[in-house]
Order: sequence, then C-alpha cells, then structure tokens
Amino acid sequence: MGASGAGKTTLLNTLTFRSTRGVLMSGLMAANGQRISPGVLTSRMAYVQQDDLFVGTLTVMEHLMFQAMVRMDRQIPREQRIKRVNEVVDELALSKCRNTVIGVPGRVKGLSGGEMKRLSLASEILTDPPLMFCDEPTSGLDSFMAHQVVSILKTLAARGKTVVATLHQPSSELFALFDKILLMAEGRIAFMGSTEQACSFFKTLGAACPTNYNPADYFVQMLAVVPGRELACKQAINTTCDTFQRSEYGMRIALEAETVHGEFEDSLKRLKHSENPCRSPYKANWYEQFRAVLWRSWLSVIKEPILIKVRLLQTIMVSLLIGVIYFGQQMDQDGVMNINGALFIFLTNMTFQNVFAVINVFCAELPIFLREHRNGMYRTDVYFICKTLAEAPIFLAVPLIFTVVVYPMIGLYPDVKHFFVACAIAVLVANVATSFGYLISCISNGISMALSVGPPVIIPFLLFGGFFLNTASVPFYFEWLSYLSWFRYGNEALLINQWSDVDFIACTRNNVTCPKSGHMILETYNFREDGFWMDIVCLFALIVAFRFLAFLALLSKTYRSK
Repeated sequence: MGASGAGKTTLLNTLTFRSTRGVLMSGLMAANGQRISPGVLTSRMAYVQQDDLFVGTLTVMEHLMFQAMVRMDRQIPREQRIKRVNEVVDELALSKCRNTVIGVPGRVKGLSGGEMKRLSLASEILTDPPLMFCDEPTSGLDSFMAHQVVSILKTLAARGKTVVATLHQPSSELFALFDKILLMAEGRIAFMGSTEQACSFFKTLGAACPTNYNPADYFVQMLAVVPGRELACKQAINTTCDTFQRSEYGMRIALEAETVHGEFEDSLKRLKHSENPCRSPYKANWYEQFRAVLWRSWLSVIKEPILIKVRLLQTIMVSLLIGVIYFGQQMDQDGVMNINGALFIFLTNMTFQNVFAVINVFCAELPIFLREHRNGMYRTDVYFICKTLAEAPIFLAVPLIFTVVVYPMIGLYPDVKHFFVACAIAVLVANVATSFGYLISCISNGISMALSVGPPVIIPFLLFGGFFLNTASVPFYFEWLSYLSWFRYGNEALLINQWSDVDFIACTRNNVTCPKSGHMILETYNFREDGFWMDIVCLFALIVAFRFLAFLALLSKTYRSK
C-alpha cells in the first residue's frame, strides 16, 4: 500500500522483470530462501496488471480457450484444457457471462468492470501458478465488486498460492483480509509485517491509529506528501522509514536477506546445472501458437461489424458511383481520356480504401500484443502472419467486387481474358496498398500518428503513377522513388490490358492529337507492351517487401519494450 507515486507498480514490475528502460535495479531475488533467476520465476508466476486488455469481439469462453491453447503445457490434451477452463469459469463466478462478448468501450457493449477484472484473474490462474502478482485489482470497482475480487484472491491464497497485490486505498473490510502488508512511501519501505504489527509500530512512533478509523486510510495519509508541505512530509517519511529499518521487524527482514546472500554462490551453481539456457519461453510450439492465434484473429475479423459490413457496402456504393459517372464509354477520341481516368481511379480507390482499412490494425492491438508476447504466449512472427492471413479474404473480395461492378458499366475491353486480368491487377494493387498500410501501422506509435503519416506518404507514389507525370519526364533524383510506386506498375498493367489489342480508335474531332490505335496511347504514356509481366512481378515484390519491413518494425517494438 501507499499513496500515488509511492512506487508500488514500479516494485511489482521489478519483481516480475518488466521494468521500463531507465530504471536501475539492485538487490537479490529469492523464493523460499533460495536465490532464483528470471526464467525460473517467470515460468511459475502470473501477473494481473492494472489495465484490462482484451480483444473485445471475443466471448469470455473464446478468450479463455485461446489462453488455454497458448499458456497451458503442450502435453496437456484438449479435453483437460476445456475441463480446466470450465473449472476456472465456475471458480471466478463467470458462468452467467461465459457466452457474453467482452466488449469494446464506445462500440460494442460487453462485460461490467467487475466481470472484466475477474476475467483478468481467470486468464492468469488457468495454469495454476503458485505465485500471483496483482496490480491494483480493485481499481475502478465499487466497494461490493472490490470485495468480491479480493475475496477471490483470499480463496486462492487459502489454497496455498502466494498472492502479492498493490492497493491504493482499500476499505477496512478489504484491509482485514490480507495477512501481511508492505507500506511504501517515496520508493522506500515504511513498514512490512502483519496488520496488527503495523498498528503497534505506528503506536511506538506516537502516531497510533484512532479508534474506529480505517487503518488503511490512516497509513496512506500518514505516508502521503501533502501539497504545500512537501519538505515536512518527506522528512517525516524518511524518519518513519529509518525507524523501521532499525526496528525489530526491519532487522529480522535484513537478517533473512543476509542469509540468502550468503547462499548466493551455492544456489547459483545449482541453477547453472539445473536450468537449460536454450529452453524456449513458450509453452506451445510454433504450430500450436499459429493455430491458436489464427483462430482468434479470424474470429475477431468476422465478428467486427465495421470491417465487413461497412467495407462491403462502401465498395459497392463507390463502384456504382464510378460506373454511373463513366457509364458506356466508346472506343473513340473522347472515350480514351475517360477510360484512362477511370482506370487510374481504380488504383486510387484500391489504395486509399485498403490503406485506411488496415492503418490502425497493429496500432490498436499493440498493447495487447506486447503484453501477451512478454507473457510468453506466442512469437512475433506468428502474430504478424496470422493477422495478415485472417484479413486476406477481405482484401481479395473487395477488389473483385469493385471490378465486377465497374468493368462492364464503363465498357472496358469486352473480352473475358482481359476482364480476369483486370481483376488480378486490382487484387495485386489492393494487397500492395494493404501491405503499405501494415507498414505505416507498425511504424507508428498510435492511431492518430498513423492517420497523420499515411496520406502525405502516399502522395509522392501517386504522382509517379504515370497519369499526372509522364514516366519519361521523372527527374533523375526521384527515379528511385518512382520504382517503389505501385501506381506506376498498376497503371501500366491496366493500360496495356485495355489498349494492347485495340487496333482502331474513332476520331471525333479534326486534330492531329487523335490516337489511331491502342499502341499510340501506350506510346503517349511511355509504356511498353512487353513490360506487362515485369509490372506484375514488381507488384508481387512490393507486397513482399512492404510486409517484410512491417514485420521488422513490429519486431523492433518488441525488443524496445523489453
């Protein structure tokens, strides 16, 4: 316990080896009087953090089944995992909401605050760990829900688990449930021992807790820094902490620490022989991780109403609008300009629609991913591959629907082979744009940053697409950028597909600028018919390159968070 800023969460993060960068740590880590290493403790503990992070479109059972698939030992059969999930659901009183959607604040209604906190506990106790750390498990809960959560922790402790919890300001009922308390102030220990010993210790300081007063409130107030009295409060805190170090309780703790320190060399030798340094931190193997994460990713895609319904509706409406505007073009001088403009609209629509559909995917789920990755649930490559595979059907269906509607309405080249080639080009361009959106999402630190960075970065690629600027007139110092433009390859491929077999174009006006054939149109844009397959290869290469760079960006975030 302690006031805000006392160092409670920092201490828990240190004990669970999750300290942020810039925090210097010293001391010994021991359990049951034996020095231990991070690997040993991590495999036998659970950490319920203050923020509840879930994939909100899943139900309680779906979430717990996923947790069981990636966190329980790989030798445990599926039937036993399902049995364990049902036991935990009953144990934490989640039976009534087992098929309820977790919920997304502001979008999807789901569990209450107390149910969310109990679901966090359920996720951690699936593996039956002997040691549990809970950071503010009662934050945001009313007194009844807070008492329910702490009572569950008390029940777990009665079964032989060690539960370490940080509490900001517990009621007297909650305070009485704990066996020992550690009072913190300004990053120092003000007291450690039983609740009765705490009252006795402060009584010896001449600051006895008044009768019929909540001891938890009293201790926190005594160790808080009051605005306007910072110097006096800090002096009183230092005096309390120094007195505790010299007291009987403090001397006993110091003696235990010295005993552990004396056993350090022997225990370190035992650990070197007992531990396998090459042992994987993951409970599930690569295939099991892949199957579980792909299953969860697919569920989150098909249960997300905005991703499917709105996107399909948007695609149909935009395709109908473009089809109506460019309806029934003729192979004449006026139709050439209109058809070329419509084909470039293909590219811009596929780009912006797909980039903004995925630009927030990894940003929004980054906190969930980092927490689960640090918990040893799955690898970075598994997460990235599964997220992209789960969304792939959408990015195949959208360009196909768009092309099916627009192609006949505009009156593009009337041939089945050319129609399917146009569909394939639209799919490739859509997936290049999706890959680029993934890259922006993985690079950005938040959704607002991704939305701010995306459009300005796309504009240069748009300009080098061969529609606004002829490819022969690109300045030499920008040629490298034009080779990264999917607009260039997509525009050239679509124009070749449209005009390569057109031998006659009617001239509606008497001027020398009228192209007589499709070959002349391609020459005007400085496009060559023999470059078609190179355009297709380059589009494939951009899909692979952008996704690989996105994966590296996501991988770097996992290393920076450690």
